Amino acid sequence: MADGRPVPYRGEVFRPREVRTLGLLGIALLIALWQVASMCGWMSPILAPAPSQVAASLWTMIESGALWTNLKASLLRLLGGWGLGTAAGLALGFAIGLTTLFRSTGVPLVAALFPIPKIAMLPLFILWFGIGEGSKIATIAFGVFFPTVVACYGGVDGVDRTLVRMGRSFGLSSWSILMKIVLPGALPAILSGFRISASIGIILLVAAEMIGAQHGVGALILLSGNLMMTDQLLAGVVVLSVMGLTVSALIAWLERRLLAWR
Repeated sequence: MADGRPVPYRGEVFRPREVRTLGLLGIALLIALWQVASMCGWMSPILAPAPSQVAASLWTMIESGALWTNLKASLLRLLGGWGLGTAAGLALGFAIGLTTLFRSTGVPLVAALFPIPKIAMLPLFILWFGIGEGSKIATIAFGVFFPTVVACYGGVDGVDRTLVRMGRSFGLSSWSILMKIVLPGALPAILSGFRISASIGIILLVAAEMIGAQHGVGALILLSGNLMMTDQLLAGVVVLSVMGLTVSALIAWLERRLLAWR
């Protein structure tokens, strides 16, 4: 400017910030309204018990150890299925993003199988792997695999090829280009894919446990619903929500550590 004053920045609309206190305030307000509605008799204590009842039921399950028994079973299944699906998805995603052969054969295959409802495959997985843990882990892995593949090769495709050519001109090996250029460039898309695949994994976990499991959060929710114990049912839903928030927080921590260069 002619008078020497700095021009104010007008691009804040493109730089959204996360204010955690507002999120917590919104959740607290919703719970408070729910509690008031229950106390005033506007909501049925059977169909929608008050948050205080849900909290009491959750505490009872914690004291009895039932919550840990079911949560431990669910976490083991989720970690196993998500780990297998993610590892396979990353391998195929990088292969599709880097090689003509896998791109030509892999993309149509992913496009054909991705829309299939993954829980519909559970009966087939039970025939293949039995009614035990194998079928549940396979269902989760199958559901996690496809969004991981899409996020991975999409991230690889988004890497600036000028950087790759520059690496070649400086004599970098293919492995060095992959680790120093392609992987960092694709990492934001891959971590975003992790958020989606983790949510899909939790959804499939609950569905698989409702069909054939003695222990697990999904089995707990199904049993509570059959017995009309809605306070315990909602306590299980709260546990699932906390699981989702925990996974999201872990991925956000990974993003801060691995994407600090941004």
